[in-house]
Amino acid sequence: MTEAAKWYVVHTYSGYENTVKATIERTVESRGLQEQIHAVSIPLETVTEVTESGATKTYDRKVFPGYVLVKMIMSDDAWYVIKNVRGVTGFVGSGTKPTALTEDEVLQLGVEKREIVVNYAVGDTVRITDGPLTSFTGAVEALDPEKNKVRVAVSMFGRETPVELELDQVEVISQ
Repeated sequence: MTEAAKWYVVHTYSGYENTVKATIERTVESRGLQEQIHAVSIPLETVTEVTESGATKTYDRKVFPGYVLVKMIMSDDAWYVIKNVRGVTGFVGSGTKPTALTEDEVLQLGVEKREIVVNYAVGDTVRITDGPLTSFTGAVEALDPEKNKVRVAVSMFGRETPVELELDQVEVISQ
């Protein structure tokens, strides 16, 4: 069984993030390490500033200055390649062993997006498939794919109650 690639956090000198990312990508390409090192990412957020003159300025800002995220299968070779890139001070983790990010951490950082295909729309009748209200049915009131949320009006105790769920916690009831 092949080991799954995980995201690791690499600490760099501040201001070296882009250089480290480019160097890792070049090294992976030149040494043919695509099987071990899958992706390199610098989490960015878009910031809009209003200047004193009233003009707006939009730019990308690093969410974690001094850090680069690397999706890789941890091996001696991969560790050695990344550790010896100019500007890298080491991996984040306890002692000498790098610690992989959990799936929840990866989703919160927005590094990887899970694609959820929604086959229902506002007004459709759906059944809740997960959570404390499993098997309840209701009508879809609102969809927010960006935030992975759906609001469903469920009939509880004789009245309609709006419930906010994740997109994959409901399924459409076939007509």
